[in-house]
Amino acid sequence: MVKLTLREREPIMEAVRRFRKLVERSGIKKEMRRREHYEKPSETNRRARLRAARRNKPRPTGGRKTMM
Repeated sequence: MVKLTLREREPIMEAVRRFRKLVERSGIKKEMRRREHYEKPSETNRRARLRAARRNKPRPTGGRKTMM
């Protein structure tokens, strides 16, 4: 849960800006988007499997290629 205490003589717009940042950092918006629609367990597993495959994909070395 996000708590925001107003500072003394703080403008409302600045408090709203701070609140938005707190919500974004806490992951509430991300969680809301994720729970907006029901996702079947098979879809969740598929998404996790694809994410792992992207993470484990070999990266190009970026070195010079030699011509033989």
